[in-house]
Amino acid sequence: MMGGGARAAYQAGVLAGIARIAARHGMARGPLPFGIIAGTSAGAVNGAGLAIGAADFQAAADSLAALWHGIHADDVYRTDVLRVGASGARWLSSLAFGWATRRAPRALFDNAPLGGMLGELFDSERVQASLDAGVLHAFAVTALSYSTGRHVTFYQSHRRIHPWHRSQRVAVEARIGVDHLLASSSIPFLFPSIPLEIEGHHEWFGDGTMRQMSPLSPAIHLGASRILAIGAASRQRAGWFDTVPAGGYPSLAQVGGQALASIFLDGLQADLERLQHINRLLARMPEVAGDAEGWRPVEVMTIAPSEPIEAIAAAHIDRLPRTVRALLAPLGGTEARGAAFASYLLFEPAFTQALLALGERDAEAQADEIAAFLYGVVPSTTAPPAHGHGAPTTHGAAPSHAVGERLGV
Repeated sequence: MMGGGARAAYQAGVLAGIARIAARHGMARGPLPFGIIAGTSAGAVNGAGLAIGAADFQAAADSLAALWHGIHADDVYRTDVLRVGASGARWLSSLAFGWATRRAPRALFDNAPLGGMLGELFDSERVQASLDAGVLHAFAVTALSYSTGRHVTFYQSHRRIHPWHRSQRVAVEARIGVDHLLASSSIPFLFPSIPLEIEGHHEWFGDGTMRQMSPLSPAIHLGASRILAIGAASRQRAGWFDTVPAGGYPSLAQVGGQALASIFLDGLQADLERLQHINRLLARMPEVAGDAEGWRPVEVMTIAPSEPIEAIAAAHIDRLPRTVRALLAPLGGTEARGAAFASYLLFEPAFTQALLALGERDAEAQADEIAAFLYGVVPSTTAPPAHGHGAPTTHGAAPSHAVGERLGV
């Protein structure tokens, strides 16, 4: 599961929809249909919710949906006038007089409330219990080290899995805790970095989606042969850009929204395209698959929003706390053109509930494919699903693809 700030409510909606599909086949009250959970940023927080409840998929999905259904911005970051005003003043003074004071703010927002909430909800002992019981094979969280530039995947597993090392990508076996979740979800510039111990010393970490060129890689290294990937980037279709306000020179929020999209939203699809390309090569050279070099097939199914999240965010920008709107307004963050930027901070029920509902609809739109992919349930009819708003073959989840990756890549 990828990141995206408040956009990650969509993932919880998809999981709720999958649980409902599983219930129709009498399987929701069993363990997760996913033996491996790999999450980054807000996706790591969702992954943690699944990991602690791995023995009961329905209960875990319900808990995640309930969390996102009632979440507020002040559950994630400080929104009071004193704190937001002081933070904004520090940013302005740093820009104007940083040369003199040599002091800079650590982040625009204080996410201490998120740390407190995770401290109450997340229990590392329950993750270990899931692993010990065999209902979970591995749990992984990825973060970026600001200290070294390395992309680090912290993981726990049911059995011994040797860490892997690639160029600027390493894996570290660790007991995942709240600090790992905070580090992975620390949106650059918006939330402060977090110190984590690695190789006997501490490094400062931030959001794991930064420089994440191969988001599918941790799951594959942990042993996955079939992957369900839930993203937060809407699948574009004809006519979407007709609704984008023309405007003039782009605002800072508009530019920032595109910058965050390059961090949060682009990696998954690019990685999937690479795997599909490798798969086509394997199909032409079947003798390579399974050889000593480590090539092997991996099935991947992706689910992504069938509607533009930016448009949904634009309709709910006024739900942001007044202090946050005041801070974003000079940047253009309260305009429709800046909705993409605001969407990452829109931890408010009206927005998250809309994303929950969208995720459930997108899952239901291809219930037969999900049931077949996760549970091996063959549809009772061969008739194709009706195409329309949210039809999976165009806008929602893509069909399964047999893909391969050379493990050394």
